[in-house]
Amino acid sequence: MKLAPKLTPCLWFDGQALAAARFYTSAFPESRMLNVTEIPSGPAEGSVLVAFEIGNQRFDAFDSARDFSFTQALSFMIPCDSQDEIDYYWEKLSENGKKQQCGWVEDQFGLSWQIIPANLRSIMQGNPGAVMATLLTMHKIDIGTLQEASQSS
Repeated sequence: MKLAPKLTPCLWFDGQALAAARFYTSAFPESRMLNVTEIPSGPAEGSVLVAFEIGNQRFDAFDSARDFSFTQALSFMIPCDSQDEIDYYWEKLSENGKKQQCGWVEDQFGLSWQIIPANLRSIMQGNPGAVMATLLTMHKIDIGTLQEASQSS
């Protein structure tokens, strides 16, 4: 049997699943809402299950009846091709959230994102110690500064 899994993250929110899905689909190009299913009865009565896509990746968002919260143990990486892209996602996803070290932001719903240069691995190749030392001083990543560190001796 050939295994070809199609993974769908299911994100549980405290009554904010629809608001979160709308926020994420507004933040990312090539995103769309797929459907919203209201739960009319049972233990999850009044909750919604929202399906949405970012690029070709499907996500489900659910209004949890339990007190679950996100931690930095789970994050989504956004590899950016330019400083403009980094700047955009840094500002957009940190609206009403928290800006953190090394390109991380926590959005207003508590989900963590790593906003990094798409070529970070190749930048690291030049001088890994200097690049890491520089990276640790940053909040929002500056590609040019990392490239300078990569070329230092």
